[in-house]
Amino acid sequence: MEKIDNLDRKILEIVMRNARIASKDVAQECGVSRAAIHQRIQRMIDLDVITGSGYIVDPKVLGYSTCTYIGVNLERGAMYREVVPELEKIPEVVECHFTTGPYTMLVKLFARDNEHLMELLNHKLQMIPGVVGTETLISLDHSISRVLPVTYDED
Repeated sequence: MEKIDNLDRKILEIVMRNARIASKDVAQECGVSRAAIHQRIQRMIDLDVITGSGYIVDPKVLGYSTCTYIGVNLERGAMYREVVPELEKIPEVVECHFTTGPYTMLVKLFARDNEHLMELLNHKLQMIPGVVGTETLISLDHSISRVLPVTYDED
């Protein structure tokens, strides 16, 4: 991956705080032209430094009041590649990680309530070929949500 410089890092720091900030405001804060900001952002998108954009919507507003983390154990760890496409078919699954430790995978999903969670577990997740066990952890509160700090190169 190409190296990003301190101007790129400054731009990232600004847009990570507010992705809807106007390019002219980023340009002003960085002391460069609006065109330079557009070019830099496009370059970082092309390099997969910036990998997405969008709005963060509170799941509760959509009727999903239960946030759950599920430790999943597979028959064999190598089955991860076959299980992930099956998890992608479950819209309530929002994250999936291949992990070390007591679980093969850690899955984050949202459910409307405990009954919906039980349906997802018993009739979807645990029915995936290769899944041999799950452990469910319900999140009681979401306390911290932030982006990583941007560090600068020593010039």
